[in-house]
Amino acid sequence: MGEATESDRENADVVREESVVPAPDLEAWFIREILPLEADLMQFLRRSWPNKSDLDDLCQDIYTRTYEAAQQKIPVPARPFVFTIARNLIVDRVRRERIVPIEAVADLDELGIALDAPSPERNVMARDELRLLQAAVDRLPPRCREVVILGRIEGLTGRQIAARLGIAETTVSDHLTAGLHALTDMLLGEATGSGKRP
Repeated sequence: MGEATESDRENADVVREESVVPAPDLEAWFIREILPLEADLMQFLRRSWPNKSDLDDLCQDIYTRTYEAAQQKIPVPARPFVFTIARNLIVDRVRRERIVPIEAVADLDELGIALDAPSPERNVMARDELRLLQAAVDRLPPRCREVVILGRIEGLTGRQIAARLGIAETTVSDHLTAGLHALTDMLLGEATGSGKRP
């Protein structure tokens, strides 16, 4: 027989990767490599999972996932592979536990849960604060006021404000900084009665 070509070797590798690991080899590997990790795996699960009654089920799920993955190709080394599966399983479970079924929150009034609706007093305070802010904005110089409104209320970027007003971005930044400092001085000055920042 002739020597194997590079193409033959590549094809053999592909065939090996696609082939299923024989059951006796897989079982021997599992007993030899995976089962001795149980003490370390359980210690990892005890540290990582809050509900101790789930630990045996988690361990069994890890074994199942490890065995199923190894049916195609036995991972070498086994320890990092098993602990990666454990970590991913815990992440999946945490995600699943955070999901609340829509039926559980369908009618909050029935549950008697207080919503975060503001009280009438809080509404009055918020309106007063808004009036103070509007009065402070109105006292800003016209260009400064325009930049603050475009940047902080309408949410435009410095570049967008510069293009709209036909000024340099550095000028926009200067107006925005000056305007925010002036608003802070005005609002904190009114709150403290001094007109200056504390």
